Parts: sequence; structure tokens; C-alpha cells
Amino acid sequence: MPEGHSLHRLARQIDDVFGGQVVRISSPQGRFSVDAERIDGEQLDLAFAKGKQLFCRFSNDLYLRVHLGLYGAFSFGGDSHFVGASSIGAPRKIGEKEVSGDEAPADYAGPPEPVGAVRARIVSEHGWADLRGPTACEVLDFDQVQVQLSKLGPDPLEPAAIEFRSSRTQSSTDASQAALEAGYKEFRRNLTRTKAAIGTTLMNQSVISGVGNIYRAEALFRNRISPELPANQLSAQKAKSLWLDIVSVMEDGVRDGKIITTLPEDRQEWLPVWPDNAYYVYQRQGMGCRRCSGQISMAEVAARKLYWCPKCQKLPRQKR
Repeated sequence: MPEGHSLHRLARQIDDVFGGQVVRISSPQGRFSVDAERIDGEQLDLAFAKGKQLFCRFSNDLYLRVHLGLYGAFSFGGDSHFVGASSIGAPRKIGEKEVSGDEAPADYAGPPEPVGAVRARIVSEHGWADLRGPTACEVLDFDQVQVQLSKLGPDPLEPAAIEFRSSRTQSSTDASQAALEAGYKEFRRNLTRTKAAIGTTLMNQSVISGVGNIYRAEALFRNRISPELPANQLSAQKAKSLWLDIVSVMEDGVRDGKIITTLPEDRQEWLPVWPDNAYYVYQRQGMGCRRCSGQISMAEVAARKLYWCPKCQKLPRQKR
């Protein structure tokens, strides 16, 4: 399932391709046809993400909500005005997929014929996007959107999203720092309310939104936190370090279009950064730890694979 950085990249690309333009919305597959009619021919005002969900606001005050889930993905194309990835979305057996776009064709005659089960198609004068395989694709009003947003915990990428929007409008970025602090405080409060293991808690989208299996494993390793530690036992200092680190690595993911969490000094010089040197623990079970003499472990926890180094991520000693 795509993690939060992919949805924020997706929101930026949709803004770039369709923002401020009247768009045609259809459902070649047919499953989205009724909702598509509600926003067809409207201007797409804004696209934004929270956690693993995408929202597009239209000029008639309706919103498109998309949750890609395990198999959802957008493909894109267009004329010389189109710049960006040709595909952003979910795993295709070998991992999360994002394909860089080639040069746009000189002669653009509109989108190609739909291929496969296209749930929703967005078309403007200069570009198109096809959505396949999402878990959710629906049109909501403002109040319904607020209900969806209220279910989600703080988004580590909200400060970066504010800065991005501010750079386009040349407005103040003061709100970015405020969002960073507010996000941490909400994250900290959420942690104190549960005795569940931090390794499970970080995957709970109501505690922190956008963190998936890779960021969960890598952030806990980078901060030397045992995945077994009860979330409410994490100190305020450790919780803030964890929050800021997640913010940092996820912002890197937005910039790079892929998850790379290792520092240069921890990589094997004779191997490429991606994918061989990208992670500390994720999918490295049985391999040597990059920072100690230990071996990376893996276990099934809540139907997901959890990776960690038993030596670097020991449980703290209980106080007597």
C-alpha cells in the first residue's frame, strides 16, 4: 500500500496537471458513473492529501475522495504542459510503483483509449489521469469530508504541504511551523492514550496518518525504539524525536519519489543506493545490521510483517 509521501506527491501532481482548470470526469469501468456526473464539467480548485487519502475540491463545493489501498494507482499523460510521473500508486508484486514520465508527445490528441478497469478518468485540455483499483473512490460534500479527516491522526507531511502551497502563492510560511508543533502535540497525546505496542500503534491511522510498514520499521530503528515498547511508555523527549524523524524521512520521500532511510555512512559503497542500500531493517530479515553485529529479525504482527534489530532496539530495563 502506498505510504503518505506518495499521496502528497500525487496531490501535487494533480494540482499541476488539473489545478484551476475545468475537467471532464468519467468512469470507463462504470462503477463510479453516478458520482462522476456530480463533478463532471466543474473546475478542480485544489488537491490535497492527508495520510493515505487524496481529496480533490471542485468549484461546486464537492470533493473527490480516493483511498488507493493495496492495488490502487493513477496513470498520467498529456502534452508539453504535462511534467511529472506517468504512474503513482500501489504495489505491483515487487513494491510501490512510481514511474517517471517520458517526454510528452509533440502531437497531443487527447487521452488514449482506456486500458483495463479504469474506475475514474480525469481529462483537461492538456492532460489526463486514469485511476484503477482503489479501495475507495467517492464524491463527498464538505461535512462528509470533515468526518473523514476527523478519523485521521496528525499528518507528518502537513508542514511540508503548507510550505509547498505557500511557495506557489508567495505567502507566509509561519503556519508550517505551527502545524509541526501542533502535529507533535496531537501525536504525543495519542501515544499516551494507548498501551498497545509502539510497533502496532504507528500503523494506526488515527494515531498518526500516512505511516505504513516501511516508515514504521525504519523510524523505530533510526530512533533505537523497541517495537514491543508500550506506546504510553515512550518519553516526551523520545516521542518528539520520533515525530521529527518521521517528518524528515517522509519529506525526503516526497522529494525523491521513493523511500530511502539510510545515512551515507551506513551504506555498502559497492552497491547502488536504490534499492540495495535504501533500508536499515525493512525486508532485511536474516541479514546483518548496518550498525551493529546483530541480525535483523522479522515477525508477523497484526497481519503485517514487522522488522527490527534486537540488539539496536532493546526494551528499556524496568525500573524497580
